[in-house]
Amino acid sequence: MSPQIRQPTEQEKFGRHRPLTDRDAHEINRIEELSYDLKIREVMTANVITTGPDIPLSSVLELLRTNRISGVPVVEGEILVGIISLEDVVRALQKDELAESVKKYMTTNLVTVKSFDSVVEAIKTFSEKRLGRLPVVDEDQKLIGIITKGDITRGILLAVQHDYKEEEVRRYRASHLFEDIVSDRTTLVLRYTIKANDFTHGGNASGKIKRALLRLGADAQLARRCGIAAYEAEMNLIIHTNNGGILKLEVEPHKITLSTSDDGPGIPDVEKVQEPGYSTATDNVREMGFGAGMGLVNIKRCVDKMELESTVGKGTKLTMRIAVPSETLNGKRE
Repeated sequence: MSPQIRQPTEQEKFGRHRPLTDRDAHEINRIEELSYDLKIREVMTANVITTGPDIPLSSVLELLRTNRISGVPVVEGEILVGIISLEDVVRALQKDELAESVKKYMTTNLVTVKSFDSVVEAIKTFSEKRLGRLPVVDEDQKLIGIITKGDITRGILLAVQHDYKEEEVRRYRASHLFEDIVSDRTTLVLRYTIKANDFTHGGNASGKIKRALLRLGADAQLARRCGIAAYEAEMNLIIHTNNGGILKLEVEPHKITLSTSDDGPGIPDVEKVQEPGYSTATDNVREMGFGAGMGLVNIKRCVDKMELESTVGKGTKLTMRIAVPSETLNGKRE
């Protein structure tokens, strides 16, 4: 009798990068939303204990013991050059080499995150690399902090608490916009210029889109779905275009349309690029924690209809549509 072969689950196949299911898209909670909204610099630990590459390992062992930590970044002139862990020190101890300098045993193949990245990118990196902590660097690779999963949890909880306290202050709506204007077709258009490789401002436009929808009276789930779809589309412009492009939101009483357009380089196979895990991101972008190949998949799960048109050498247009319940953007809440 042949042994049964167990098929891998969706979680095992994709890990944290699994595509959003239809149910997920309608159950995106505030915690998940904040992982897109918050920047790493807002939740990281800024006061970092460090050491230098020429320090004896015996001194590092005492540093780790005194501070009850399992590793420290190694910096040289504020630039991160390595990581030395307790395991590294133990290896040196086994060889009776505690008198050796840190640079002999430190890890130089570093996995870092940028301070301006969204927290969701740190979560992806934690999942992919299976690390307990990540050094946070700025645009010049200077070490400015450390982030752990605990930092993310605390940061999100504080943000939720702030939301609760400020709810009444932030909760104003412009629902009357569509009630007071009489026309055959009323459309509010918001337009954002996205620059290529501008990871520093990645997620800013999608955050503004989500806040605008909330102020127009959209419920939290609708705003979250639009926010995540806009974020993934915005990052695609940053990662995959030559000159950036335009992210646009069009709001009508019963329909929301998100779209992006750019002038190149275009997509050779629009069907292939929509497959889970398929990505054309460069190695450099992947090293930064982007380009997992799940952006379009997650967009499709958050919107009601997605259309992708592209011509190699000319550009790409992505259109995303979401139907809006009649009571949502006209002030008639149930």
